[in-house]
Amino acid sequence: MNPLNSPLLLGALVGVLALSACGSTETPAASSEAPSTATAPAGTYALHPGSSHVGWSGTMLGVKTHTGTLKFSEGELALADGKLAGGKFTVDMTSYLMTDTNYAADGSAQGTRQNLMEHLMSPDFFAVDSFPVAHFTITKVEGNTATGNLTVRGRTHEEQVKNIVLSTDGSTVTATGDLTFDRQKYGVSWKAPMKDLVLSNDIVLKMQLTGNKMEA
Repeated sequence: MNPLNSPLLLGALVGVLALSACGSTETPAASSEAPSTATAPAGTYALHPGSSHVGWSGTMLGVKTHTGTLKFSEGELALADGKLAGGKFTVDMTSYLMTDTNYAADGSAQGTRQNLMEHLMSPDFFAVDSFPVAHFTITKVEGNTATGNLTVRGRTHEEQVKNIVLSTDGSTVTATGDLTFDRQKYGVSWKAPMKDLVLSNDIVLKMQLTGNKMEA
């Protein structure tokens, strides 16, 4: 596949998780204080997959950017004292949806939306046949930053979700945040080294998680 018509994510967690490589490798500095929010009842909130997603953008350096989303298959948020206290989430790595228009016309040999989706799912990137899900489990929360273990392609490393914002609507809680990780640590790399060099190593995810309070 011509590297100028091939994808980069993502990806993921995985997406949980999917998967996204962003043109900018900088993430806004996290505030040391949690953002203000309406007080949410303490407890566990079951993730609602239909209202939750991972946004991703992937850049081929100096060429083009692709964007899209991945879906969560399950998860939960834990709240205490009106703040995020924990959680765990699973991303469906087969659920790629492409939202940009930087594709060749249908019928072209390569560079189409379908080409990108198939390449992201292939062993060159997220190998979804072997690793259909990604996971993130929070281990601690400080201010508006959550530290946890991200698992992509069967490999687990500690990562951080920054810029977390909580909002509430009755018994429903929505949390948003940003996670940046190095795809090379998870084996998400093109087997053709010269082609892999045109892809940004940083994968930037923008997550939105909505959940309803579980009965005690």
